[in-house]
Amino acid sequence: MQTVNKTKKQPSRFKSVGLFIILSVLIIALSVISLSLGDINIPPLDIITSFIGIGDPDLTSILVEFRLPRILLAILTGIGLAVSGVVVQSIMRNPLASPDTLGLSSGSGLAAVAVTILLPLASPSVLSVAAFAGGSIVFVIVYLLAYKKGVEPIRFALIGVAVSAFCSSGIHLLISKANPNVNAALIWLSGSLWGRTWDQLIGLLPWVVILVPLIWLLAARLDLIHLGDEVARGLGARVELIRLVLLASAVAMTAAVVSVVGTIGFVGLIIPHVAKRLVGPRHKQLIPTAALLGALFVLAADLIGRGIAPPIEIPAGLIIGIIGAPYFLYLLWRESKK
Repeated sequence: MQTVNKTKKQPSRFKSVGLFIILSVLIIALSVISLSLGDINIPPLDIITSFIGIGDPDLTSILVEFRLPRILLAILTGIGLAVSGVVVQSIMRNPLASPDTLGLSSGSGLAAVAVTILLPLASPSVLSVAAFAGGSIVFVIVYLLAYKKGVEPIRFALIGVAVSAFCSSGIHLLISKANPNVNAALIWLSGSLWGRTWDQLIGLLPWVVILVPLIWLLAARLDLIHLGDEVARGLGARVELIRLVLLASAVAMTAAVVSVVGTIGFVGLIIPHVAKRLVGPRHKQLIPTAALLGALFVLAADLIGRGIAPPIEIPAGLIIGIIGAPYFLYLLWRESKK
């Protein structure tokens, strides 16, 4: 029997490893293409010579100062949003849940738009801090309102949607009252990677590097919670503590991403579904798969936005929205058939 069980597990493990390799290769390939394309197209050979220190100084400056941080930021953004989406959907036990439904993006957006419009001379770092604080405060409010001898996923989601709607109304109110600064607010809300620097990349890096492994280490606990609170408690899991730690991690990572690149929707909704179709519901495989898929998705969206009508750039958030909205409708239709 043991031999049979092992042989059943091996194909799944090999499939996961093969999938990780394929996704990693695709990410590297898209990164090289992104480095090459732009207002000035740079051949791959020039990219290599620039990175080993013998290339044209002007091309090296373009690659290192502008394109490379943008690519790395797209990868981190995709990883952070996708893994956060996995956590939220599993804890809420709702395939239509995402960090957006908890009001995180709207809370961050409201704070960022308020700073952009009311304090037009504020530095980008102030904007990032405000956005992070806004998302975090909204999470605390939603959690406290939803807590009643524990947190019921349905109650949590409904309160999150209500708070999100409130924050969205605040955003529209601020924009309607703004005149000269409305463009900056709209660009931020569209979710753009344009003009991002190493400073912003370094600011986001610790959140993703620390929280994604933490969530992965709690994958077994996430499997239990996904089965239901009663089952998880029966198996000895401290449900409320685990739920709080995982949700707080997802919130912090989402808020950190939104504070840097603006609001990018649908990544946390779509990618967990695609990853689950590829590797199944076990979170040990699901989390890294979603991370790689998220990185690939955002990187591809940014590349498409840059290449559709150069030199005009379409924000990655808008490209993702165009792709994500039909998929969301498909998910609604599929859920209605169950």
